[in-house]
Amino acid sequence: MVERIGQALAKTPLASADGLDTIHSVLCRRQAPAFQHAAKATTASGEELLVACTQERRLFLELNARTEGAAGVDERPIRFVNLRETGGWSRDARAAAPKMAALLAAAQLPAPAPVGTVSYRSGGRCLVIGGADEGSRAAALLADTLDVTLLVDRPGGALAQGHELAVAHGRQPQVSGWLGAFDVQWIADQPIDLDLCTRCNACIQACPEGAIGFDYRIDPAICTGHRECVRVCEVAGAIDFARAPQTVHERFDLVLDLREQPAFTMHQLPQGYRHVGRDERALFDAVLALRGLAGEFDKPRFVRWEARLCAHSRNERIGCNACIEVCSARAIRSDASRKGRPGDQALHRSGATAGAPLLPPNPGGGVIVDPYLCAGCGACSTVCPTGAMAYAYPGTVDQGLRLRTMLRAYANAGGRDAALLLHSEGAGARLIEDLGRAASTDRDTHGVPARVLPVALWHTTSVGIDLWLAAIALGASQVWVLLTGEEAPEYRDALAEQMAVAQAILSGLGYAGTHLALVEARDARDLAALDAALQAPPAQGVAAPASFAVQAGKRDTLELTLAHLLAQAPEPSDEIALPAAGAPWGSVEVDTGRCTLCLSCVGACPHGALLDNPEQPQLRFIEGNCVQCGLCESTCPERAITLQPRLWLADGGKARKRARVLAETRPYACIRCGKPFGTLQAIEAMIVKLAGHPAFQGAAAERLKMCADCRVIDMHTQRGEVRVTDL
Repeated sequence: MVERIGQALAKTPLASADGLDTIHSVLCRRQAPAFQHAAKATTASGEELLVACTQERRLFLELNARTEGAAGVDERPIRFVNLRETGGWSRDARAAAPKMAALLAAAQLPAPAPVGTVSYRSGGRCLVIGGADEGSRAAALLADTLDVTLLVDRPGGALAQGHELAVAHGRQPQVSGWLGAFDVQWIADQPIDLDLCTRCNACIQACPEGAIGFDYRIDPAICTGHRECVRVCEVAGAIDFARAPQTVHERFDLVLDLREQPAFTMHQLPQGYRHVGRDERALFDAVLALRGLAGEFDKPRFVRWEARLCAHSRNERIGCNACIEVCSARAIRSDASRKGRPGDQALHRSGATAGAPLLPPNPGGGVIVDPYLCAGCGACSTVCPTGAMAYAYPGTVDQGLRLRTMLRAYANAGGRDAALLLHSEGAGARLIEDLGRAASTDRDTHGVPARVLPVALWHTTSVGIDLWLAAIALGASQVWVLLTGEEAPEYRDALAEQMAVAQAILSGLGYAGTHLALVEARDARDLAALDAALQAPPAQGVAAPASFAVQAGKRDTLELTLAHLLAQAPEPSDEIALPAAGAPWGSVEVDTGRCTLCLSCVGACPHGALLDNPEQPQLRFIEGNCVQCGLCESTCPERAITLQPRLWLADGGKARKRARVLAETRPYACIRCGKPFGTLQAIEAMIVKLAGHPAFQGAAAERLKMCADCRVIDMHTQRGEVRVTDL
């Protein structure tokens, strides 16, 4: 097996078989000197060190740091790859050599291109929202490391006697923002000012109705207005019934929300905001997380957005809305009113409060991506039909290189029918490790099959139809996406829609079987179902794998992929019907009886799919450029356009790249000079619409049939015409 793996790696670009001559079984224990020797050797050669074990990662890193003559990981990185749980602990372990070659080859690839970062700055000012009892307890857990303010939003309970932290009463708290920049507002309408209150409790003793409790809140439903409490608090002056309700605005770095309902309704809550409700375990986790969120933090800028490719809007009309609808963090919003105009930094301040971070300047596009709210799921890039939204962590070029390298090494080792299992680096990776562990001890558990290649992603929605189909073209039999329940519901729907489109293409070209699927497993409770799902039969792939490199542009990659899939197709088809939801290709149907050839659709089309003809009245169409955004359909004043999702592959796919005529008519000639100045349908429609206009009655109606020059001449040569100068 080792020899087979070494031969495969030697044939795979960017991979090496160095180090495979010696196999270690207890490298983390008695064979540790071998690791130290490798650490020093790679330091001297300047090579990276690859360890085929993830279980003892921490131990190896510590051992490297203590080894004299070994460079630190900043100077010479150490990479780790999991072979045991993904390949060794399986009923297919004896046939896992191709998989191991693929995993080792991928682990040796150069690090992906670096991406920009988004910086957060938190001073540790934390707001706790809740009742007096639970709020005080939660605040006490944070007060030793954070500057805590407690906002009591409900009656009942008791506040601590001592002034250990800032406390305020407030109704209807509203929260917006992100880590280090939360804007919070609430209505302060309680007569007792907690900043002035000395908590002497004289008001509680003096109130005959018991309208004041140890929460130092006056219940207006019980208070009869005798104001004895005001008299006993005269020295402190903390009680004032004449105080008008006011809206308080404050800025906090962190928020711990103990209310039943969170302040945000989206699935992915902003960083620095934790909602726990009454869940004690969630409170413990939230406290641990918040205690470490004081300081400066960076995260990757996960997505790139290119305005010129965006099909969201034209002329304030909305077209493609896919990224906005799918984003579970609400990090993307429409800016359709400014499409085509230069961006203004001042317009991109997220909040009105002074000091709020500014978003990057918008170059005049139709959407705004808020990098502070973006959680890096990449679903926006998956559903984007144009590639305007592109995932950058890593980018498609690096991700494509990884898939191609894995599939090539797998094939070089004699592997067949590879199935890529895309999973998250967190819950997904743990599930696969759990499955391997179960297979090592339970004879009824098969484990990860030898033909299934796990591919870890930052988020499972960050890879879409371009890379799925490219993987099939590069030699994969199937692509599966493992969902663990951590994904937003809209992500599952988006993946299912995109998979339906991809499967329709493969099935339409005659490739038999199911090539794409969502595999769902929450945790160890679903290991049996996961184990069964991974044993699905292979689907028909290409006879000869492609050799192209995945491109940075989504549609560029798709064009290369479609060309190869069509060339290898068992049963080529000229036309493949696609599901309406999520289709990135299609045609437009024009009702020639309604169309006046006003060409407003041409001006609205963001990708030049619709064209005019300078020589004659024609509406032309290049189907390969159409992204099915719907801007032409919504712009057409005659409602003459209908979208038709499909993939047109006539003439070997060349027909969709050529312009064809959708509508044409003969030009309308001026009745005075004979010069063509419009189309017949347009002039006839204008005559009907202006038939009742007072300026075009009687003989003046004939001016509608004249060109602009002749219309002016006719107005000035008519003797009975009333002129402005005559009024």
